[in-house]
Amino acid sequence: MSDATHEAGEPAVRTDIQRRDFLYIATGAMAATGTLAAVWPFIDQMNPTSSALAAGGPMSVDLSSVAPGQQIIVRWRSMPIFIVHRTPAMLATLREPSLLDMLRDPQSEETQQPPYARNWSRSEKPDYLVLVGICTHLGCIPTFSPVAGSLIASEPSGWLCHCHGSKYDLAGRVFKGVPAPFNLPVPPYHFTRPTTLMLGENPQGASFDLGSVQQL
Repeated sequence: MSDATHEAGEPAVRTDIQRRDFLYIATGAMAATGTLAAVWPFIDQMNPTSSALAAGGPMSVDLSSVAPGQQIIVRWRSMPIFIVHRTPAMLATLREPSLLDMLRDPQSEETQQPPYARNWSRSEKPDYLVLVGICTHLGCIPTFSPVAGSLIASEPSGWLCHCHGSKYDLAGRVFKGVPAPFNLPVPPYHFTRPTTLMLGENPQGASFDLGSVQQL
């Protein structure tokens, strides 16, 4: 794993710099979807505090305003965390044989996710996908492409890493024939309410941390 997952002991930077960086990440990711305006009202409320970023501890994320089909990005341990409210149509694609045949690890056999997310949707709740948004090749941040061909003609829906062309589906599973060797990691998390996510904390009785994932 890269140093990005081991920053808990580092001193916190100034709050204004953290807020600027957080908004920069969110702006860059949402530009491609054309839904940035809808995100602005709740980006600020999800901006973690200096102490939370420094400690790398759990943080609560309110998803009640995230529209179906929309991605938001929050910072946790200085990493971008992709959270997508998947639509029924998005979910329907995840088990299509034609898609599974194109994926390198369609059954999530590599330990890139907690046990409670090792399923067809790679999530605790199918509607919401939570991923570490760092390409498993060389650490770039992939761009969300919720509709096939919305970034590049003929490209599948999911995420595209423009650095070297790695592609991931709407469950964060990597396609065959691209540089990235592994699926995007799923961080520890659980839901405390139907639309309230506790990021960085496993459900009761579960144990998982990002130390087990590869190429992050």
